[in-house]
Amino acid sequence: MIRRGIILLFLSAFLATPAIALAQPAAPDTQAQIAALQQAVDANKIAAAADAARAQSAGDNAWMLVSAALVLFMTAPGLALFYGGLVRRKNILGTMMQSFAMMGLITVLWALVGYSLAFGHGGDVTFWHVSFNTGRFIGGFEHLFLRGVSLAPNPNYATTIPEQTFMIYQLMFAIITPALITGAFAERVKFSAMAVFLVLWSLVVYCPLAHMIWGVGGILNITGGRLPVLDFAGGTVVHISSGVSALVCALYLGKRVGYPHDNMTPHSMVISFIGAAMLWVGWFGFNAGSALSAGPLATSAFVNTQFAAASAAIGWVVAEWLQNGKPTALGAISGAVAGLATITQASGFVQPMSALLIGLIAGVVCSFMVFNVKKFFGYDDSLDAFGVHGVGGTMGALLTGLLASGAINAAFGKNAAGIPLATGAIDGNWHQFLNQSVGAAIGWAFAIAGTLLLLFLVDKTMGMRVSAADEAQGLDLSQHNEEGYDLNT
Repeated sequence: MIRRGIILLFLSAFLATPAIALAQPAAPDTQAQIAALQQAVDANKIAAAADAARAQSAGDNAWMLVSAALVLFMTAPGLALFYGGLVRRKNILGTMMQSFAMMGLITVLWALVGYSLAFGHGGDVTFWHVSFNTGRFIGGFEHLFLRGVSLAPNPNYATTIPEQTFMIYQLMFAIITPALITGAFAERVKFSAMAVFLVLWSLVVYCPLAHMIWGVGGILNITGGRLPVLDFAGGTVVHISSGVSALVCALYLGKRVGYPHDNMTPHSMVISFIGAAMLWVGWFGFNAGSALSAGPLATSAFVNTQFAAASAAIGWVVAEWLQNGKPTALGAISGAVAGLATITQASGFVQPMSALLIGLIAGVVCSFMVFNVKKFFGYDDSLDAFGVHGVGGTMGALLTGLLASGAINAAFGKNAAGIPLATGAIDGNWHQFLNQSVGAAIGWAFAIAGTLLLLFLVDKTMGMRVSAADEAQGLDLSQHNEEGYDLNT
């Protein structure tokens, strides 16, 4: 019996061992392994997120550098060829030099002070015991000589690209804007006076407008501005400012000798055609690049740019065909440029069908300005800078207020349910049309006042116009002592 009891006790203990073992807590080594595994998983998630952020930054930066190159491509060779072919043969080099000069002069100006005035922060100024915040209208001197403009992103403007990339991209806008004005006074202005006038114009007109609309703290900025204006890629900053200034220049300087009786037709439509095609291609960097990233918004602006240019070219050609009996190459390329100028402000805010409509309106209205309005008033806007850019930019500002859609760009944010707030009148926000109208009026006022002041100062100190003899000889020889075409070789 005793022996049998010992055996039963032994069996009971043996069978209970697994249950006891299961009830014991995990060994210290196992706990450490689990903790280490969790840390590894977390570290991998962090590393993956960092890799994704670096990839996005690299992709965005690559797109923005390409876009900057495309915008510079618009000035030269694009605009230089477009304007160069439209003037008489004796003025082609002089006209192209005006665009090329902006590439050098404005680059230096931008590095010294221009970028700071456009995208720096203003400050409070006290005058006669009255405090005034200049930051609503112009930046300060914090980035003088590009101080503080580093290879790190500036979260105020673009969070995924270096600030130097943002700076150089914006420089290309600052270059082409004064270059557009030269189309109004082509064939009759001194090179030296042109250079001084446009450098001063960039400081007095362009930089304040760029800050008011795009700069942090600007009165027209859509983020915190008192009067938010939608300007995706420069309809007001670039086209209204340059186009209206062009009209002022044309009126102030007067007509070319012999206008409109002498033959002043373009000397080479082939050159202008090539230039216009380059402008069309470069404009993708101008508009789609203004998304400041390589995302869906860039795609939207890219599509809208193409659609508007195409429909505007058709609209201009049809209007010209009906009025003059024949479609012309000059009409086709002028219409395309008009569509590109008009869609600029709206490119990142509207649906593709709206872009087609905007382009069609641009082609018809701008052709009417060039064929009828200019002829009626008799002013000599040599290459129709006002008729295309001034009128197109103004229409673009207003049409943006009507057709901007939160489905494309939730510019004013979203509600608690994640639905974009109304952006333009098509969404029910009719107040934005008023904002766009006031913003366009401010652009007109700045351009008129600043341009008149600077024209007067430069004209009285240096003289703006070449002499009648130099004008008859042509800018190539009288201003640069060389010719675009050597017909003796």
